Amino acid sequence: MSLETQFLTLLTMIAIGAGMGAIFDAYRVLSGQLRVPRWLIPPLDIAYWILSTLLVFRGLYESNHGEVRIFVFLGLIVGGWLYMRLLSDKFSRFVLFLIGLVRRLIRLLVRTFELLVIKPIYWLYRLIVVILGFVLAIAVFLYKVVLQLLYPFRVLFRKLFGWLRPWLVIPRWMKPQRLLRFLQLIRRLWQWIRKS
Repeated sequence: MSLETQFLTLLTMIAIGAGMGAIFDAYRVLSGQLRVPRWLIPPLDIAYWILSTLLVFRGLYESNHGEVRIFVFLGLIVGGWLYMRLLSDKFSRFVLFLIGLVRRLIRLLVRTFELLVIKPIYWLYRLIVVILGFVLAIAVFLYKVVLQLLYPFRVLFRKLFGWLRPWLVIPRWMKPQRLLRFLQLIRRLWQWIRKS
């Protein structure tokens, strides 16, 4: 292995050590902000170390075809130490800033969805309820008025055609009990709509 390859490998390992520190900081900050359950921390730690190992071996393979020397470990340690000393605080603040930005973006998207989709549907529903209530109130009012107006004709009809009653068959749905049940059902439905 030439001196140039060794130097390139050392610089690569320093960069990978710093990258491992950055990934660890991001993982630490994210797990703290997202309140990861305690039982999930060991699997995430294992995933971090698997990712770091793959990153090291990929960088080692690219820089010197996978030869492991003592300066490989030295480069990883130095890279991690330099990162922790120089960049750890700044990177942690940057990750916190990104988390806050994503949270604000999600809040904005949820609020926009609520204003553009949920609120119009809600107000349309309320408008339909009001219109149906108004129409139903008018129908009930007209029904009562018509009954009052037709009462004299009903009495007259009974007097004139009472002798035909035994021969007239009233359909089941027009019998007063059935009609009354139907009107009670409509009234209960209207009360349920008004409650919601």
